[in-house]
Amino acid sequence: MKKILVLTLVLVMLGTTLFAAGQAEAKDDGKITIGMTVPGLQFPFFVTMFDEAVAYAKELGIELITHDAQNQSNIQMAAVENFIAQKVDGILISPLTTDSLVPAIEAAVAAGIPVATVDRKANTDKVLVHVGADNVEGGRAAARYIIEQLGNKGSVIQLEGTPGASAALDRKAGFDEIIKTSNVKVLVSQDADFNRAKAQTVMENLMQVHPNFDAIFGANDEMIIGAIEAMQSAGISPASKVTIGFDATTDAFAYMKEGKLDATIDQFPGQQASRALDVLVEFIKTGKKPANAVEYINPLPVTK
Repeated sequence: MKKILVLTLVLVMLGTTLFAAGQAEAKDDGKITIGMTVPGLQFPFFVTMFDEAVAYAKELGIELITHDAQNQSNIQMAAVENFIAQKVDGILISPLTTDSLVPAIEAAVAAGIPVATVDRKANTDKVLVHVGADNVEGGRAAARYIIEQLGNKGSVIQLEGTPGASAALDRKAGFDEIIKTSNVKVLVSQDADFNRAKAQTVMENLMQVHPNFDAIFGANDEMIIGAIEAMQSAGISPASKVTIGFDATTDAFAYMKEGKLDATIDQFPGQQASRALDVLVEFIKTGKKPANAVEYINPLPVTK
């Protein structure tokens, strides 16, 4: 009987050790460790955010564990669960959609890990802070630009972002709000998932149904570039239309320099991530919460 009890105890202890070995914890060296996950590094916007966040983390003297969700909610959910198991000090997340990461975020907070969202919101009040661009105002700015360039007349095609993503919803809301007060007509509004290739295909199809258009608004630069490629393939000069994107990516500036793109909206991704890290680090060190649970950086149009 004693041998059985001893053997059972050994197996329990061994199982516990193996489980712990399978999941590394954040180093307990006094250094703050924050896990960061974004929707996908196939989007240049998030590459910029990543690079600037990593650089700023070094300035702060903290460890930043980064993760690419590859545009899949289940992968991002697993990343947050992994951060919880690693016992990080904080989590910085740009959730793929407003609802998909809510359970993981709330589980992290329940485990005593503060969470900040950046760029895209989550549909929960458990986050310490949300730092983002005012995407509604960014949509308004894009609409005002088109109205001005068209002399308050003509028609526009709108390419929306990923369905359910707060950035897509807000940019469309702001754009529609201003366009409705003008004489510019929205011919069609269709989502293209913030994706260049999909936007090109969507635009090819839309041009067959709506051949007479004067402007295009892409809710990110990838989509407006995809639309421009579709126009060029169809023998339409992008310079003959008013075109505006969103995010101020390197590719967008290159297209602007070549005269293919008129404007883009800059929402300063590095500033968003840096501010969110500041709030997280301050809370981890002192327990101090930010004065405002939501902080916005005002996006601005950039032209050639």
